Amino acid sequence: MFGLEIFMSVASAVAAQGEALSDAGAKAIAAGIAVGLGLLGPGIGIGILGASAMSAIGRNPEARGAILQNMILAIAFAEALGIYALIVSVIIIFVA
Repeated sequence: MFGLEIFMSVASAVAAQGEALSDAGAKAIAAGIAVGLGLLGPGIGIGILGASAMSAIGRNPEARGAILQNMILAIAFAEALGIYALIVSVIIIFVA
């Protein structure tokens, strides 16, 4: 959210001066928003997943191995979504 606030203040300052946003600036802002929003979901998901796994291990310590194995697999899938967001931002900067 902080990045969005900075963007809005810079955009209003640029608009007040009557200058347009350059292509490179627009690409940088788009890439930043893509990574920020793209990593928000996996970050929250990994946090919830870790908390739930620790709670499950606390309730049933004998199932620790199976719980950790499934947790690591789910974290890998969540991280893959974050990596896709990073790839999209790199494509926005260098290809688009």
